[in-house]
Amino acid sequence: MLDLVLPFVIMLILIVAEAFVLQYIKKVTVNWSDIIFNLNSGHLMLWLFRGLELVCYHFVYTHFSFNLFIHVPIILTWIFTLLAWDFGFYWEHRLHHKIPLLWAIHMVHHQGEHFNLSLAIRNSWYSSLTSIPFFALLAIAGVPTPIFIAVSIFHYSIQFFNHNAVTPQLGILEKILVTPTHHKVHHLKDYYYANHNFSGSFIFWDKFFGTFETTPVDKTITYGSHGIMSQNPFWASMLPFMALFNIPYSPSLSRYRLPHGLLVSGGLFLFGLVLSYVYDYGYGYHNVTMTQYLLFGCLVLGSIALGGMAEGKHWGIVSWFVLCWLIPLFFAIFWQWPPFYWLLFAGLMTIHGSITYVTWLIGKYHAN
Repeated sequence: MLDLVLPFVIMLILIVAEAFVLQYIKKVTVNWSDIIFNLNSGHLMLWLFRGLELVCYHFVYTHFSFNLFIHVPIILTWIFTLLAWDFGFYWEHRLHHKIPLLWAIHMVHHQGEHFNLSLAIRNSWYSSLTSIPFFALLAIAGVPTPIFIAVSIFHYSIQFFNHNAVTPQLGILEKILVTPTHHKVHHLKDYYYANHNFSGSFIFWDKFFGTFETTPVDKTITYGSHGIMSQNPFWASMLPFMALFNIPYSPSLSRYRLPHGLLVSGGLFLFGLVLSYVYDYGYGYHNVTMTQYLLFGCLVLGSIALGGMAEGKHWGIVSWFVLCWLIPLFFAIFWQWPPFYWLLFAGLMTIHGSITYVTWLIGKYHAN
């Protein structure tokens, strides 16, 4: 499944490289905890729910398609899908800002206060699920699943690029494509600007439907909305719904903060296990084994524990320590997984969990 893993690896390299450029060349303060949260919230969405979206698309295409493109030249099918996908994304995105239930999902993406590549994958765990009804129309029309997947990857790649913080204005391309210059406007901490520039790849949708806006020249540039509700991706995905339905929630505060180096390395090691899973099982929706169920559970719990660590929660540190030992003991020893990459990341997590736990104990000792 190298074809699925490679884009994730490239994405991770670019995110880290941009952060180093911002911090050491452009002398911009980089919030590494925020980057790890973005990765932590994004990898499950990119892997699990994106897979479910594709499964649903293929099901609709297989059982309910009108097959309108059977006798259409393949190049025209590609061109149609390229434009229709982006048109559908424009309206999906716009409605996420207008319908409260959809905004409760999309809000997580807009809470990011730092505009960089990692923000591109900062999402609610449920964001891909809301794409299903919009893109199902392409399946009903008869766009083959492989073309839909390829076009989706193309558009998501552009959207990933549109969140970078180092690209200058791109000349004539600014009139055709959505660029970082356009998309920064959409992430401004101002409702007026945040409700403009909804397009994903082609900026002409905003210009045609009257939602285009340029960068303000008389305002202080700040990003984000509604504040950061939680550094835990589980709660970050749930709290907007709780607020929408007036369910009371009082977050507990903690003074303890884990060193950034441990938080960043833990996030990267966990991401490595996710990549290992994708390499072995792909999206894994057919003939799912008990191994996959257990591994999925460990990855979800690891993501939640890492979020708890980011918030300084003692339960997060203890849970991380237990998981970092449980994963290699259970999978590598009892089930004797032979691949080197599993042993590598599982071993790194064991070392990391131990160091994290000892660091926390030392901190508690000095605090007392």
